[in-house]
This record gives sequence, C-alpha cells and structure tokens, in this order.
Amino acid sequence: MKKMVTLAALVAVLSGCSTTGHFRVPEGSKLYVYERPEPVEVSSEGTVTTSPFFWTAMGIPPTGGIPYRLEKDGQTVDQGKLRANFRVVSIFWPPLAAIYWPVGFNPSITYDLVNKTQE
Repeated sequence: MKKMVTLAALVAVLSGCSTTGHFRVPEGSKLYVYERPEPVEVSSEGTVTTSPFFWTAMGIPPTGGIPYRLEKDGQTVDQGKLRANFRVVSIFWPPLAAIYWPVGFNPSITYDLVNKTQE
C-alpha cells in the first residue's frame, strides 16, 4: 500500500510539471513554442513534452493560443498559434501552479503543422 501511495505521488509530481502534445511538423524543421529561445524536441512518434506555460500563453479568444514558429535552415517558414488547454492539475499543484503554470498543450488533438490543422 505504501508503494502505491509513493507511486501515485510520483505520477502527480511528474504530471504537474510538464505538458505533452502530439505534433506533426515538416521534415527538417525546428519547432519553437511560446517565447522560449530553444526549439522543443519532437520525438519520432510526434510527441513534445515541455514545461507548462504562463497565463499569457492562453492569449485572448478567439485569436489566442500558444505562439509557435517553425524554422528551417535558420529561416522562419511558418508561425501561428496552438490551441491551448487549462491544466486542471495546476489547481492542486503546490505552490499555486494555477498562478504561474496553468496553460498546456491540448492532449486530445494533433497539432498538424504540415497541413495546418489542429484536430
């Protein structure tokens, strides 16, 4: 029983400090999200896991969202906004992650940046 409680606590910690999205990006391009200087790593399965975002990443509807840009050979080839999701886990994550880490990727959709769809 003690091991299950420890495992549940570990899962809560790990899920509270990251957000995961499913992406499809053009071959040979680098994906930059929000205002971060380094590109995110897109796994071979198309998964991106990164730290969550501040409220400003939510933007103002209907044009709001997490800003992104795609670069290829040092040139910006595409940019736009990714559909954002409020992270319910941030309500329970101390110390008050709802204040500074409430926004994440929507895990229910695929961000297809090749065909420019987010479904």
